[in-house]
Amino acid sequence: MDIDLLKTFLEVYRTRHFGRTAENLYLTQSAVSARIRLLEETLGAPLFTRTRNDIQLTTAGTRLLKYADTILNAWNRVRQDSALGEEAKISLAIGGAYSLWDILLQDLTHRLYSELPHVVLQAEAHGPEVLIRRLLDRALDIAFMFEPTQMAELEVREIALIKLIMVADRPDLMAREAVGNGYIMTDWGTSFAVAHVRHFPDIPPPAIRMGLGRMALAFLLHNGGATYLAEQMVGEYLHSGRLHRVEDAPVIDRRVYVVYPLVSERQALLEQVLGLLKPAYSPPEAACRADVVPML
Repeated sequence: MDIDLLKTFLEVYRTRHFGRTAENLYLTQSAVSARIRLLEETLGAPLFTRTRNDIQLTTAGTRLLKYADTILNAWNRVRQDSALGEEAKISLAIGGAYSLWDILLQDLTHRLYSELPHVVLQAEAHGPEVLIRRLLDRALDIAFMFEPTQMAELEVREIALIKLIMVADRPDLMAREAVGNGYIMTDWGTSFAVAHVRHFPDIPPPAIRMGLGRMALAFLLHNGGATYLAEQMVGEYLHSGRLHRVEDAPVIDRRVYVVYPLVSERQALLEQVLGLLKPAYSPPEAACRADVVPML
């Protein structure tokens, strides 16, 4: 089967529009229609129902969707490994939750690049469901996330404890005042939300909600207010006086996990990566701040 047919199928499913699919794939709309028609002829069943301004998957299309991503992920991995040529190189695909790149994973990729020169790195950021699916599809070798799903095929290990602190744009602010005046609710996952409700059960609706720590930090610096962030995200702003710690606000812990397949042809490489985790997560300045506690 032509891989480009599957790419086109997935893009039509994503956009629900043949014209936008053509623009995104740099094709004509007639070429998109021809690819979908050829794929339907190959499989012997229609994949989409087409009515005015509404494109939906058929039963056959829904079934194909389950496999299309897996096939493309496998093909992309084959192409990546084949492109390494005859050199003694090996690829490593790392995934992580969006917020973890700002807090931990950027430094880890720098360390891997420096200490494992024979490794060709591929780095991605996704939500937890996508990370798990890409691990199961072998599109990723290893992933870092909050609150992973426990599955028989995957090894899950706790590797770090991040301490979230409340910061504000004004000094000498008490927590009760901070959560009631221009408060920004940052999404740090389910366990954070539960702990937040336990510590602040009666606060008014927050001024704004942010899905990422990076977004909340940018909003806080521009508009003021208060929110919970990892200390290493705000260290320079605390030092310069642009932000201030809300001293009586409780610290809320977030546990970070590494997840990887139980059986992998890259097992030896994964052991090397895991061996680098402890020093990567416990630099002297981090140990002094106690904002990241290594768990290995």
